[in-house]
Amino acid sequence: MQLTAIPALTSWRHSGARDGFEVLFAPSGAKGHTLTGDTTAVEGGIGWNVGYTITADESWRTTRVHATNHTVEGSAHTRLERGNDGQWLVDGDHRPDLDGCVDVDFESSAVTNTLPIHRIDFAVGDTISVPAAFVRSHDLSVERLEQTYTRLDEAGRFAYTSISFNFACELTYDHFGLIVNYPSIAIRFS
Repeated sequence: MQLTAIPALTSWRHSGARDGFEVLFAPSGAKGHTLTGDTTAVEGGIGWNVGYTITADESWRTTRVHATNHTVEGSAHTRLERGNDGQWLVDGDHRPDLDGCVDVDFESSAVTNTLPIHRIDFAVGDTISVPAAFVRSHDLSVERLEQTYTRLDEAGRFAYTSISFNFACELTYDHFGLIVNYPSIAIRFS
C-alpha cells in the first residue's frame, strides 16, 4: 500500500461505542511526525474530552505522548515516553509491562491505528502482532494491549483483532494510511 503524506487536518465522527467527534492536526515539515488531536464524546451517558499529542520518529515509532482528559469529575494528564531501548516511562515511572511495545493506542481515538500501518510494510496476507501502550479515555490509565493486523488486499482493508478485549473487525484505510471506517467506533468525516 503506497501511502502519501497525512493531510494537515482530518476528522472522524465517532458512533456506536460512543457518540462524538475527533479532529487531528498533523503539520508537515517537522523532523519525524507529530499528531495532535482531540476527541469529545458521550459514552454510557458520561461526557469526556481527551486531547493528545503523539510524537513519532521518522519510522513512525512512538517516542513521546502527552494526553489530558476532562470529565465532570475533573481533569487528568499523563505523559508516556519510549526510549530507544524499548522501555516505556509513564509519568516518569518505568512500566516493564509495556516494554517491547512500539506504538501508543488511545481508546478515544481512531488515529492511533495509523501508526503501525505507516511503520510496517505489510504484504497482502501478512498477520503481524503489534502490542501497544493503551491509554483509557475516562482516567488516562495505561495498560498493554495485545493486537494483530492482517492486510487483506491492496485497497486498504485490514483485519484487526484485539486479543486483550476479544474484539475483531475489518478496518478500512485510505491512501494516507488513515482510518476511513472503524466499525462501531468511527467513520472518516473529512
